[in-house]
Amino acid sequence: MTDVTMYSSDNCGYCVLAKRLLAKRGIAPREINLDMQPALRADLMARTGRRTVPQIFIGDQHIGGFDELALLERQGKLEAMLRD
Repeated sequence: MTDVTMYSSDNCGYCVLAKRLLAKRGIAPREINLDMQPALRADLMARTGRRTVPQIFIGDQHIGGFDELALLERQGKLEAMLRD
């Protein structure tokens, strides 16, 4: 399985939804919690150009947030990305 990294925060409903969707696929993402490590927001912005969470990476590929993750699932593309 490909590594999944997710920038998140504690009070983020979309982060919860993203973790739940990934859990259905047997994936526990490596979580970078910006509440616990606020200095890493600069890293998030440098990698994605975005400030919002969740921001999800499958391997080195930036997927985006929950909406993009859910779209990949609906299109049937997520499983293949997780296997590569």
